[in-house]
Amino acid sequence: MAEGASVIPFVDLRAAHEEVAEEIDAGFARVLGSTAFMQGPDVAAFEEEYAAFSGVAHCVGVANGTDAIELALRALGAGPGSEVVLPANTFVATAEAVLRAGARPVLVDAEPARLLIDPDRLAAAITPSTAAIVPVHLYGRLARMDRIAEVAGDVPVLEDAAQSQGATRDGVGAGGFGAIAATSFYPGKNLGAYGDAGAVTTGSAELARRVRLLGNHGSVVKYRHETLGFNSRLDTLQAVVLRAKLRRLAEWNDRRRRAAARYGELLADLVDAGVTIPASPEEALGTDHVWHLYVIRVRDRDRVLAGLHEQGVQAQIHYPVPVHLQPAFADLGYRAGDFPVAERAAGEILSLPIFPHITPEQQEEVAGALRKAL
Repeated sequence: MAEGASVIPFVDLRAAHEEVAEEIDAGFARVLGSTAFMQGPDVAAFEEEYAAFSGVAHCVGVANGTDAIELALRALGAGPGSEVVLPANTFVATAEAVLRAGARPVLVDAEPARLLIDPDRLAAAITPSTAAIVPVHLYGRLARMDRIAEVAGDVPVLEDAAQSQGATRDGVGAGGFGAIAATSFYPGKNLGAYGDAGAVTTGSAELARRVRLLGNHGSVVKYRHETLGFNSRLDTLQAVVLRAKLRRLAEWNDRRRRAAARYGELLADLVDAGVTIPASPEEALGTDHVWHLYVIRVRDRDRVLAGLHEQGVQAQIHYPVPVHLQPAFADLGYRAGDFPVAERAAGEILSLPIFPHITPEQQEEVAGALRKAL
């Protein structure tokens, strides 16, 4: 980094904590005093509050987002001999959870502009062995759930909502479109814990029961195990953090939208320089996007990223290698060229800093640094 350059973090968790610190301190004291560390009252309260926030009947807190996907898949009956359809452009946890459930991931390319799963390519991926379809609401934007539902027919839809907490379309929130949804509360998410945490949401009491059973060693009554499960429970201290942040999430998402709109204004003149911005200032304010990430596309991306880092802008890439080109998934049999949209995007995408507490001055610095890096 150049001497004297200020550092603009990719996400500022300290600023978020300062806003909730007093409330979390009181909650931690309450839990420590009661020693209700596992499945304490705050867990049940958070599950009820997050279900209401998401517009669904049931929420089951779990240990992390990857477990949430696996548990939801297993609750749907996915397992050995079945297939699960998901996008090639996603974090590997989506595909990893499918394999952990014993099923086979079947990948679908992305839409050229939005980079979410392409519904027009979905039908070709569905077979009699398809147990579920997993659209990912990537970057904070909702996938085209109406079209996906039409193509899915009777195949259950599991929403990967880890990056879209609070996004809505026509009054329906992320997690309210499919049969079941999984989310992550990793610290950097729009709703982030102070460690790993996750949840499964659903309108089905039966699916919620199965998820809770599987995530508690297959047990409802202590020392009686109905099925083979594993240990994936939301701990009480994380629930305290999530309850405090949930009360502010709608406001924090609005701040993200305003920041995205500001980027749209600051970067509009760079379109002629080959920069693709994700939305106009007006579009950025829409409710179907909560701007977990602000992802632009540039030529010679790695050089531009290095230039930003040199100027103290902690930009990142989400994600540099599509799922089918990861060594861990080589056994799926996919090759370079199979998903050209996702592959091209992987070489061009660049995530700029965005978080609820980013200032206009910081965004101006980011825009100026990007101009120099280009």
